[in-house]
Amino acid sequence: MANARNPKKKGYDTNRDGGSFIALPWSVLDCLAYASLSLAAKSLLIEVARQFVRDNNGRLLISRAYMAKRGWKSADTITNAKRQLLEGGFIYETVMGHRPNKASWYAVTWLGLDKIPGYDEGAFEGFKRSAYLSASPLKNTSLRPPAGTGKATTAPPTGTDLLPSVPSAGAMESLSCTCSVPLSGHHLEMPSVTAVSTLRNQH
Repeated sequence: MANARNPKKKGYDTNRDGGSFIALPWSVLDCLAYASLSLAAKSLLIEVARQFVRDNNGRLLISRAYMAKRGWKSADTITNAKRQLLEGGFIYETVMGHRPNKASWYAVTWLGLDKIPGYDEGAFEGFKRSAYLSASPLKNTSLRPPAGTGKATTAPPTGTDLLPSVPSAGAMESLSCTCSVPLSGHHLEMPSVTAVSTLRNQH
């Protein structure tokens, strides 16, 4: 941060925008606990880390009033993301807030805890540096259908008995069936034209 204020100082990186920045170690970003965080929790971690200014690790805020100024509108989203960060060992609560206007304080665990008056009793003793490395990855809630996880059946609902080959309403009659016998009778049973003529001549 000192280099950002003094561009002429040796070692200043002129290949980036000026100003302070968040130093987030790779050990945090590459750990198993971080990979299991929700996107909201990862975003909240950046918001918390943004507040660190040299000697205030232990007095970082995640109150609804403070987060609203940063664009966070949902209290439930903040609460759930904060819970993930606490369980994952990325942040540590140094002061427990209470109504009406006392906000909780937090510290990030990849930095040492700064000595700040006002911590709750036992805050120093309970702080564990790099707690995120030994935290168990959070387990996502498995999705379960309301009817359970049984295997879907491939059999018809009426069972696996053989179905009748004849429709339930009976055999259908053909609408365009060509009868094997003409309507006027079988042609072999009808006299020929010559026979008819002979009979007429005889009479």
